[in-house]
Amino acid sequence: MKKVVLSIFALAWALSSYAQLTKQDVFKGDVPLTFLGLDFTQAKFIGEATQWKDAGDITNSAMKEKYIPAWNSMFTSPSEQKNFKVAEATNRTNVDYAIEVTDKVNEGITNKDFFSEKMSDFPKLESTQVSAIVKKYNFQGKKGLGLIFIVEGMKKGAEKGDPSYANVVVTFVDMGSKAVLFTKRVEGKAGGFGFRNFWAGAWKSVLKNMKSDWSSWK
Repeated sequence: MKKVVLSIFALAWALSSYAQLTKQDVFKGDVPLTFLGLDFTQAKFIGEATQWKDAGDITNSAMKEKYIPAWNSMFTSPSEQKNFKVAEATNRTNVDYAIEVTDKVNEGITNKDFFSEKMSDFPKLESTQVSAIVKKYNFQGKKGLGLIFIVEGMKKGAEKGDPSYANVVVTFVDMGSKAVLFTKRVEGKAGGFGFRNFWAGAWKSVLKNMKSDWSSWK
């Protein structure tokens, strides 16, 4: 009987630990973390996107069907994962991955025009908007601490020497309750050969900036 009571207590404690995630857990290196990928549902591309000879005419369809899945898959690809050090950026020895969560969200994008020439169209998400986005997620039964990169926008410099960058809302969530625990807007400098790799450079830069600023976020 005593063993049964102890087992029930242990189970109750484990379940409650999921429900009690807080901002402090984000910065505890021993709290397991699952990286959920890049969410492009809000993203806007500012500037000329068709100047890369390798890419040809970059359409809304190409963004959704080709480039967004490619950028997401880089985080788990055996040949490319080493370039995207999520664990290092979050002060952990390792992280789990479930990019299928944002893959599903991105697949649901319909009738979206990703492109604009006006900087005024570059999104700046408010905390209430981020919370609303997270509430719509299907975390596919996953629990615990999750990390999403919600891409606000990508800006291509108009002239040689102008900065090209992407803004990402780094979003930590309790996947069980869909509560947003912590967010931070991080800019990543783009760079690389070809359209795919040029913007992959921005995601690497975001992770690098996270790592350098991590202690100041607490």
